Amino acid sequence: MLIGAMLLLLLAAVIWFYPGRFLCVDSGPVSADVIIVLGGGVHERPLRAAQLFAEHAAAKVIITGAGDDQINRQLLLKNGVPAAAIQVENKSLTTRENAEFTIKLLRAQHVHSAILVTSWYHARRSLHVFEHYGPEIKFYARPSYYGYARNEWLSRGIYKRMRLEFLKVPGYWICYGVNPF
Repeated sequence: MLIGAMLLLLLAAVIWFYPGRFLCVDSGPVSADVIIVLGGGVHERPLRAAQLFAEHAAAKVIITGAGDDQINRQLLLKNGVPAAAIQVENKSLTTRENAEFTIKLLRAQHVHSAILVTSWYHARRSLHVFEHYGPEIKFYARPSYYGYARNEWLSRGIYKRMRLEFLKVPGYWICYGVNPF
C-alpha cells in the first residue's frame, strides 16, 4: 500500500512539473477534411487554425463554442481564411458539447477526418472527447502553443487553466466515460 501511494505521489509530481508531457497531444503534420477551432484560450487558437489552413492542412474551418465565436471568425478572416471556408457552431458551452454539436455537422457533411485546434493544455482531453463521441471519424490534435516562458504562466493565468484541466481530465472519465489514455 505504501509503495502504491509513493508511486501515485511520484506520478502526480511528474505530471505537475512536466504538464506538457501529460496534457499536450500533437499529431504532427497531417491533412484532413476540416479544421475545428475550439472556443476559449486567449485567441491563439484561430491564429493556429489560420496557419494550418494556409499550409493546406484542410480546406474548411469550423469554429465551435459560444461566446468568442465571432472574435475567432474575425481573427480567421484577418489571417487569410476566406469567409466561404468558415462555418460556425455557436451553441456549445463545454468541450463535451463542442464534440456533440460539431460531430452532428461533420456527419451531415460526410466528413471522415478533422484536425482539432485548441490550447496545448486542453489537447489531450479534447482529442479523447471528440474520439469518444465520433469514433467513426479520424481526429488529429494540432494545438496552439503559448509563446510565454514558464515563469510567466502564473501572471498569464496558464497555471489556473492547467489546474482546472488536471481536474477535468479525470472528471470527464468519471462522468462521461472519456478515457484520457
